[in-house]
Amino acid sequence: MLGVPERPDLDHPASIIYYKVDDIEKFTRHFTNAAWCSLPNPLVAPMPDHDLWLADFKDSEGNLLALMSEVPRKVA
Repeated sequence: MLGVPERPDLDHPASIIYYKVDDIEKFTRHFTNAAWCSLPNPLVAPMPDHDLWLADFKDSEGNLLALMSEVPRKVA
């Protein structure tokens, strides 16, 4: 997913690289437990048929990266 910067702190020469994962909660736990990375709680954006989960972080060179997961909604 590529897009234009939404905030001034995101406006820099490099693009954000999004990694699509099946289980974002599992990945955020794994990365948070690693000494080199800390991820915030994933942001959830409701979409028509799923929830879009995003968690951004910076690598050791300061590049902004993100995990992305499309979680289907549970049908009641």
